[in-house]
Amino acid sequence: MKTLPRTDVVIIGGGWTGLLMAKELGARTHLSVVVLERGAPREPHGYFTDMDELDYAIRLRMMQDPSLETVTLRHHPKQRALPIRQFASFLPGTGTGGAGEHWQGWSPRFPPDFFELRTHTLEKYGTQRLPEDCDIRDWGVTYDELEPCYARAENLMGVSGKAGNLKGKISPGGDPFEGPRSTEYPTPPMKMPHLAEMFRDAAQSLGLHPFPIPAATISTAYTNPDGVHRLGCVYCGFCERFGCMIGSKSQPTNTLLPVIAKQKNVSIRARSSVRRILHDQIGNQGHARGVVYVDSAEQEMFQPADLVILASWTLNNTRLLLLSEIGQPYDPLTRKGTLGRNLTHQVSFGAATVFFDTPLNRFMGAGSSGLMLSDFDADNFDHEKLGFLRGGKFLVVASGARPIASFGVVPSSVKARWGSEWKKAALHHYDQTGGIVFSGEHLAYTSNFMDLDPTYKDHFGDPLLRFTLNWQDNERRMAEFAGARGLEMGRAMGAVETSPFAGLQNYDSTRYQSTHIQGGTIMGASPEHSVLNPWLQHWGVPNLFVLGASSFPQNPSGNPTLTILAQTYRTADAIVERYLKRPGPMAE
Repeated sequence: MKTLPRTDVVIIGGGWTGLLMAKELGARTHLSVVVLERGAPREPHGYFTDMDELDYAIRLRMMQDPSLETVTLRHHPKQRALPIRQFASFLPGTGTGGAGEHWQGWSPRFPPDFFELRTHTLEKYGTQRLPEDCDIRDWGVTYDELEPCYARAENLMGVSGKAGNLKGKISPGGDPFEGPRSTEYPTPPMKMPHLAEMFRDAAQSLGLHPFPIPAATISTAYTNPDGVHRLGCVYCGFCERFGCMIGSKSQPTNTLLPVIAKQKNVSIRARSSVRRILHDQIGNQGHARGVVYVDSAEQEMFQPADLVILASWTLNNTRLLLLSEIGQPYDPLTRKGTLGRNLTHQVSFGAATVFFDTPLNRFMGAGSSGLMLSDFDADNFDHEKLGFLRGGKFLVVASGARPIASFGVVPSSVKARWGSEWKKAALHHYDQTGGIVFSGEHLAYTSNFMDLDPTYKDHFGDPLLRFTLNWQDNERRMAEFAGARGLEMGRAMGAVETSPFAGLQNYDSTRYQSTHIQGGTIMGASPEHSVLNPWLQHWGVPNLFVLGASSFPQNPSGNPTLTILAQTYRTADAIVERYLKRPGPMAE
């Protein structure tokens, strides 16, 4: 193993959080910063002539290769976990920019009560209403503390939208349930497709409050505070699973790399797979010495560093700490240990498929062009007679209806599932079909966790990460409720036929349900229940920080990217303004 010259900071992962932290440290300090990204380099101009649905959306060109590294899955600890051979329920990105290159751009804020979920829930309902084995936790940070960072993240990406609560005043057209905002969105809402307008009219007729999806795909040309200029969306429909060909969708490569490219103290090493964080124990505290990685020539390197920042995806953050033996792994029998606990996955599904007798022009759209509503999210509605806690958002999006993935959806009145009759019906309904999506919270449970698999290994010979994960009755009842509401909304839209969601059974690794997986290195106010303190600093290793959704104690209904960027800004402030002046624990 070759030892490289020491750097001040090494960042593991070149996605949204890693590159944002690199940009902030590069601009605000004289520290030398090295970013290690295990995937290939990506540049925004590479997407301009390379949009192929089969290659990107079906064959998953931008995703991690499961033949090299995957996860294993079981529903409960008495089962043997088996490898997921093909990613379907979630899609780990790889390469510079990570999953931030192929996301849809939905950018809602989390509701204020979610950051203090345990306190709020117990105060309102008491312990008797908590589901069995429920392990929800407070974050150790409040919405009000994070709000200025939310605004910075929105300005960074130029998020399109309409404020619903501006400085405590409810504004028509926005989300009336959102927390108070200090500023309006940087750019106006995206154009509303025909299907979304139908949903808006139907929802309002039911007394609900639809609002434009907050979108990191900008509606008009925008220059952010770093001087990065991007063009407005042209609604081509190539968003999710693709990099944006003109740069309207905010991605790490078109938002952060242009700034980093000018910073001489920041360097990015692609095709660098980190295998371990090396660390020592000094008294009562650990100290990270640097990282061991395999470079593009398949040689093992040791990169010494004074400060280590782990900024990869949820699964990789948790797995690397387990492999490095940093922290106490969670034991579901004794419920001791913090590393690997509180695994959650956004409860996402089509609440209703709706069929109309008129065309919808579905071929035009974008990943974030549509409407959502929060009337059934969080604690915004009466749960007194319901068999579940919390809830989720309903959305209608016109994302472009690309021909391969979108073809073949027919109503239940069509009995044929192949042949000429089915083909005729599929062609007829192709532009007359829509979906009402539900995106719900997933509470944390003591029975859902991550650890290292004792049997299966990756291409380096390291143990794979093992999921022990299943839905509980709270989520199943929430899904049943959401399905009924979805059908109600579909009928109000004037649908001639509706198809309901089949319901949640066991966790299904073959059905896509968002790439939003949380937990494993959760944050909190004390080391007894969390891996990280409220500044995302490791409780036991003060010169190690861990960024991203692995820090979330449980999963909200909204998508995580905006919040992880806001957290990254807050952590960057803490490092620059506090840690560098006095290295050591920032919370006791």
